[in-house]
Amino acid sequence: MTRVLLVDDQALVRSGFSLILSVEDDFEVVGQAGDGAAAIELTRELRPDIVLMDVQMPVMDGIEATRRIVAENLAKVLVLTTFDHDEYVFDGLAAGASGFLLKNSDAEHLVEAVRTVAAGHALLAPQVTRRVIEQMVAGERTSSGPAGAAGGSG
Repeated sequence: MTRVLLVDDQALVRSGFSLILSVEDDFEVVGQAGDGAAAIELTRELRPDIVLMDVQMPVMDGIEATRRIVAENLAKVLVLTTFDHDEYVFDGLAAGASGFLLKNSDAEHLVEAVRTVAAGHALLAPQVTRRVIEQMVAGERTSSGPAGAAGGSG
């Protein structure tokens, strides 16, 4: 059984996620929080396996809450957001999130994403995977310099 904590500042969104996950035999929604600070407290108390984390919330945003949850090794975090911004993806991954999914994903993708992260795998929304790869390749090119710049003349 995978224990899940839902974190979003909108109660209706949390209710929707709860309904989607609760019908699955292998999930148990153990709690809900409306901001990042409450998410940390509930994660410490309830010890879920997975935290579904919104990004933009009052009190403490989801990126900082993710950073703290992961630093304390409390749970795996799957970041969910309505915003398809590269900054959120990179910040979430840098904070230690195991995955990133857009809220406009269908119910099947949400369920599969939670199962994937629970199994110890990383997950990126298909819409952002190409941009992450492009950014990483561009970063490698910049840090290593132009091809052939290092080395001698054989």
